[in-house]
Amino acid sequence: MVELLDENEDPVEVVAGFLRFLKAWDCSPNTLVSYAYDLRHLWRFFESRSLSWDRFGPPDAIALLEYLRSVPSRRPRRRMTLSVVTMGADGPATKLAASTVNRILAAVSSFYVYAILAGLLERANPIEKCPDPALQRVSERHRPFMGRASRQRPVRRAVRVKTVQRVARPLDDEQVESLLAQLRRLRDRAIVLLMLNGGLRPGEALGLHLDDLAYGRRRVVVRHREDHPKGARSKSRQERVVDLHETETLATVSAYVMNERPQDADSRLVFLIEGRGTRRLEPLGYDGLVRMFSRACTRAGIREPWGTPHALRHIVPA
Repeated sequence: MVELLDENEDPVEVVAGFLRFLKAWDCSPNTLVSYAYDLRHLWRFFESRSLSWDRFGPPDAIALLEYLRSVPSRRPRRRMTLSVVTMGADGPATKLAASTVNRILAAVSSFYVYAILAGLLERANPIEKCPDPALQRVSERHRPFMGRASRQRPVRRAVRVKTVQRVARPLDDEQVESLLAQLRRLRDRAIVLLMLNGGLRPGEALGLHLDDLAYGRRRVVVRHREDHPKGARSKSRQERVVDLHETETLATVSAYVMNERPQDADSRLVFLIEGRGTRRLEPLGYDGLVRMFSRACTRAGIREPWGTPHALRHIVPA
């Protein structure tokens, strides 16, 4: 159970109710943790301003934005870009990214939507939303199924930070070949090929069961499961069938299952930890996948900040 504790280390009851609501709505554990961390910033803002959550109004939302833009973040930057550094009592620290601030504001807005629906608040959401006619004029934006007949209108939060919409930076063909040449195990090569040629997300590849492999039909069934021992899961709740047109992909998966995968494993998961260590026969998790990918990229000389396992989904084979 995820909880937000106050300065006395007591659970904040209204946030606990919100997190229970999200859990009943079948949100993932990672989502619950993210909301709790985001609302922790809100409660720290309340402490600095001697405010309570039920007295927080639209004018305070502007002050919250200013507060979030000054909060230091000591987490390492994931992208090699120019960063703004602020000096605090504990030394230099980078500021929260604009996307992080917007995510926190979105979490605060969702929290107050819950409070209003639960009858805990009888006034408007302090993080107001307003129509966005500029977004409506964008030709390539997602359109509802009913098109112009839909009553859905584009909106945006009135309090937000401008962010840069980054273009995906997939690996080119030469980099992909260099990466594949550095994969020393059939297991690692099979995972990368499934993401590269099948478009599987990392969690989908890690969550595959032996029953999901249809060798005769040259396809893989991606199912939504939540029972992976290390928390790997698919992002989408829509199951799908993926046809593997590249012969090498299914052949590599088959070779791994027949020759390299531990034969004494009881797990139905496809990708397991091998070797002779204490973690032998455990399912492969996100951390192991990221370490494998990073080491292979380093050996191939193609290590880039935006080069992640997920980026393999955006590569269209030549």
